[in-house]
Amino acid sequence: MRTNGPLALIFHTIFVVIMLAPILVVCLVAFTPEGYLSLPTTSFSLRWFRTIANYPEFVHAFWVSLGLGALSSLVAVLFAVPAALAIARYSFRGRDTLAALFLSPLMIPHVVLGIAFLRFFTAIGIGGSFAGLLVAHVVVVFPFALRLTLAAATGMDRSIEMAAVSLGAGDWTLFRRVTLPLILPGVISGWALAFIQSFDDLTMTVFLATPGTETLPVRMFLYIQDNIDPLVTSVSASVIAITMTALILLDRFYGLDRVLAGKNDPGR
Repeated sequence: MRTNGPLALIFHTIFVVIMLAPILVVCLVAFTPEGYLSLPTTSFSLRWFRTIANYPEFVHAFWVSLGLGALSSLVAVLFAVPAALAIARYSFRGRDTLAALFLSPLMIPHVVLGIAFLRFFTAIGIGGSFAGLLVAHVVVVFPFALRLTLAAATGMDRSIEMAAVSLGAGDWTLFRRVTLPLILPGVISGWALAFIQSFDDLTMTVFLATPGTETLPVRMFLYIQDNIDPLVTSVSASVIAITMTALILLDRFYGLDRVLAGKNDPGR
């Protein structure tokens, strides 16, 4: 088996350090006892984590971001599944054009999208509403859900579906028992990537959010405009901790158990 040489290991180590260094610095600053941005070189304190409780708008913005990300990615996946199956399976006139149209939000700057959505939603009377924000996020995250779902649908073995049809499976049974399980990894990955994109979006959302629909990135952006203290770093560290906990739990109760079940299955 070929292993990485010393130069490759050094390169990978430097790459990982460069990627993780900003996150580690933010987490370290969050534990400073000072009232300004500084590394806790002398002592560690939970002062700024306790301060979050005095700013309920951050907590509210977190729940808005969480709900908006989950809902927009779910809607995007619901549209992405039939679109991916149609593009992957059928050859029809305008298929490439339709695929390019679905992926076009990736090519448009989010600043332009934000201004365009703001004017459009204001004209139709839903400006500043959660519904308008949801529609905008669905449009933005849809290409991410589509790309991964399309990759799974393109690589799917159609002979398994044909075998199910030959055994008398109907359309709904075929989709529910055969097609969906086969493309499920792509669907889940597309949902996760769409959720991350929605949760993290600032450039477009800042044009559409109102005091009642502020997302966490928008709330943090507005805060640092008038304040220079470690509160934002403590919020960021809390989000990082929540994300890591969620990933560990998913790996523990879904990924690892699935792998072990597969290895212990006598039929495999």
